[in-house]
Amino acid sequence: MQRISVIAPVYNEEENISRFIKKVEDAVRKEFISYEIILINDGSTDKSREILDQEASQNGHIKVYHFTKNNGQTAALAAGFEKCSGDIVVTMDSDLQTDPEDIYTLLPYLENYDMVNGRRASREDGIKKKISSLVGNGVRNLITGDNIQDTGCPLKLFKKEVAKSYVLFEGMHRFLPTLARLRGFKVVEVPVRHYDREFGVSKYGVWNRLFKGLKDAFAVRWMKNRILKYEFETGGNQK
Repeated sequence: MQRISVIAPVYNEEENISRFIKKVEDAVRKEFISYEIILINDGSTDKSREILDQEASQNGHIKVYHFTKNNGQTAALAAGFEKCSGDIVVTMDSDLQTDPEDIYTLLPYLENYDMVNGRRASREDGIKKKISSLVGNGVRNLITGDNIQDTGCPLKLFKKEVAKSYVLFEGMHRFLPTLARLRGFKVVEVPVRHYDREFGVSKYGVWNRLFKGLKDAFAVRWMKNRILKYEFETGGNQK
């Protein structure tokens, strides 16, 4: 019996938390008896903390961790990877702009791949973000030599060994597929649905996405160019 872990950062999402938990549970219960929902509170200043603690007190499948301050999306995902125990690991945002039901769109690909990156087939959050995402992904691919069309899509599936392999630095959440490939894992990108927000506001602007991503892309290229590659001679008495 496989266990699934769903990881979601939370930053000032008081209107969405309970809705998110219900939709995730409705989805994963269709095929998974064993599951956990890991919610990382990234220094929220609204009522998110209280709602998270209340939900966790009523549901043993929910695990809540509170950062002492806002540390960013990479830190939240790294913490989730550290704490998760599932054979299959899912990352999502808690704003419900991606649909938990699309887990089953990605899931069959884990038979032949180690990681499945969602690609938002249509962006429903404004022309500025569509353009910035298109430009940002294109420039990052040019720098890193990868071909991921939508590295910013929050919906991703991982085999456990991929999630546990990451050693992340600030900003590296934008490069999870590329970093997985650097470790020899097989990655595929699959279209998923995307929705506009019903509640709350986006935590990321157009320009901070673009320029921070550029700096991090050069860091990833540096790592890619310096990754250790070696193999042993065949034969001999080595065991």
